[in-house]
Amino acid sequence: MTRSLAGMLLAATVATGVIAVTPAAASASELGQNAQTSGTAARPHLLDYKIYFGKCEDTCRIKVRIKSVTRLRLYDVSLNARLWVNGKKVGTCYDYVGSIRPKGVRWAGCTVRSSKLSTMWNRYLDGEIDFNTETKTNVHYEWYS
Repeated sequence: MTRSLAGMLLAATVATGVIAVTPAAASASELGQNAQTSGTAARPHLLDYKIYFGKCEDTCRIKVRIKSVTRLRLYDVSLNARLWVNGKKVGTCYDYVGSIRPKGVRWAGCTVRSSKLSTMWNRYLDGEIDFNTETKTNVHYEWYS
């Protein structure tokens, strides 16, 4: 009984337009196909990485341990890092890593130097603000199957 009521409720909400499903998602789910055939598939996640901070004052050193979790060789691995202090973007850096063998580990590191970072550090030394660092990284890679 509860299944039929739940089904009726779902049909009523879809009919009224409260829940909207895109046509591509609806056709993929109706046909039982996976998301890779619909053209909107994300790349498989073949890496695991951990972020380490070095000394972070008027320049910040960011080190990243990149580990391949696949049995494929990864080519052209590169790292982009963005640094925030107290929620404000203060700089970016880039590092080219190279290739990573299957199940291998490589280290990447880059240094952020910017006038915004220096200004934030000086304000921290003056006691005006806190100095809470946060970073977001993007690791790009290619692979051939």
